[in-house]
Amino acid sequence: MSVQNTVELLAIAAKKAARKLAFESTTRKNNVLLSMAETLQEQKEFIQAENDKDLLAGREKGLSEAMLDRLALTDKVIDSMVVGLHEVVALPDPVGEVEEMIRRPNGLMVGRMRIPLGVIGIIYESRPNVTVDAAALCLKSGNGVILRGGSEAIHSNLALAKVLQEALGSENIDPAAIQVVPTVDREGVNALLALDEYIDLIIPRGGEGLIRFVAENSRIPVLKHYKGVCHVFVDADADLDMAVNIVMNGKCQRPGVCNALETLLVHKDIAAAFLPMIGSKLVAAGVELRGCPMTKEILPDIKDAAEEDWPAEFLDLILAVKVVDDLDAAMDHIAKYGSQHTEVIVTKSYANSQRFIKEVDASAVMINASTRFSDGGQFGLGAEIGISTTKLHAYGPMGLKELTTRKFIVYGDGQVRS
Repeated sequence: MSVQNTVELLAIAAKKAARKLAFESTTRKNNVLLSMAETLQEQKEFIQAENDKDLLAGREKGLSEAMLDRLALTDKVIDSMVVGLHEVVALPDPVGEVEEMIRRPNGLMVGRMRIPLGVIGIIYESRPNVTVDAAALCLKSGNGVILRGGSEAIHSNLALAKVLQEALGSENIDPAAIQVVPTVDREGVNALLALDEYIDLIIPRGGEGLIRFVAENSRIPVLKHYKGVCHVFVDADADLDMAVNIVMNGKCQRPGVCNALETLLVHKDIAAAFLPMIGSKLVAAGVELRGCPMTKEILPDIKDAAEEDWPAEFLDLILAVKVVDDLDAAMDHIAKYGSQHTEVIVTKSYANSQRFIKEVDASAVMINASTRFSDGGQFGLGAEIGISTTKLHAYGPMGLKELTTRKFIVYGDGQVRS
């Protein structure tokens, strides 16, 4: 059977399973999630033996230690997946919620009910724990899911899928609701992206190259964010000690993630006071600074910033720094170079903070807080499937509600339209 036929059959089965899953009770879905958690623990040795095959192949291919670390399903990683499943059980189920019920002048009651999207395709790289995390969120939100992980994790992903499907079967729910594409052939991705008849949404998770490939080749709507070019603007009247803490946390706590700080913008009126404060701390933490000419006048020992540094997502201990004239100049820079991910202002000015909140176009806009808070768990969503910097139909971290949509529901007592 061809790769295309294999993937199409998966999608047909997923659509059939999703139709029934859409109206399963919260109790049944939670029971499946609890069964998944138990089965993961029971079959840990099997999962890790399959994971060892991927780790061995990865070493033979010369994968970096960082990549191998992301690939490994250690006891700690499996325990975290189990904890994650229990956390999803504890989340409120959005499916079936009725909102905005109003009575029209003709007596009709019109409202909106939250429903699953249908079948979600998730294309991701490296981390096999995404298989469980994504499957759990899709299940709780009533969606079927087709998972296509990276070739480096094929044995791990198939093993995890087997465990998850056993848990579905134990609750008499169609195992086809959760499936992993069983081939590493790149054609499997292309085949998946063409199945708009059966798949309702594609969510790619990975590097910018993967996401751009998916967006350019999909016939199915894609929720994506290409990169996280996150800014902090330190305003003229900012609390400088607060600003230091926010910048250090945003850049240094975990520099390789999409909500890490990449560009620091500093108001010219406080640049002479603030840049030496923050510069010494950043350099001591191993951060390479790349500054504009005005920044270089104050911090002459740092590197010159090039034009390509302003839109860059470094994902490393590198920070671009620019002195700007005022709030408008900061917002103009963000509009030109930002990625609509997360933007921060540090200020005591209520007026400036409100202008920043209203005028900056990003999926998360913050006042006096670290960019690192731009995360589904930190925002109270409980768990996230990813982050969207597109506006249809979700913007920002995506939790259970973002895996649903709303349909109109109407209650009448015989009304007809004249």
